[in-house]
Amino acid sequence: MKTKFSKTWISSIQPRKQRKYIHNATLDIKSSFLSVNLSKELRKKHGARNIRIRVGDKVKVMRGSFKSKTGSVEKVDLKHSKVYVTKIETTKRDGSKAKVPLTPSNLQITELNLTDKKRKAKLTPKENKKSEDN
Repeated sequence: MKTKFSKTWISSIQPRKQRKYIHNATLDIKSSFLSVNLSKELRKKHGARNIRIRVGDKVKVMRGSFKSKTGSVEKVDLKHSKVYVTKIETTKRDGSKAKVPLTPSNLQITELNLTDKKRKAKLTPKENKKSEDN
């Protein structure tokens, strides 16, 4: 297998090569690993199935020990592909609280942070864009 990272690599059945691809991926490619499903209402409203998660989005945990808990995204760790959500923390043995890193695939966005103009423009449904242009 190549030592240098290849953007044109398609896929492999071997888990070790899949893990190597994810680990050695550049940050722009790792950004695509942070896409999260939208809730049914948001899918209808924005005409998209998933979107890259961002600080300020309200999410619901769908899997794991924190299932069905909700909170807003506090931090997005691009390097490790993890998301930190408010109110989701564990108690350590010394009594202090620690944030729990969550995998984006186990989350669902329930409310979007649309303060960014570029993100808002990207989410407008295609039908609305055509009618605005005419």
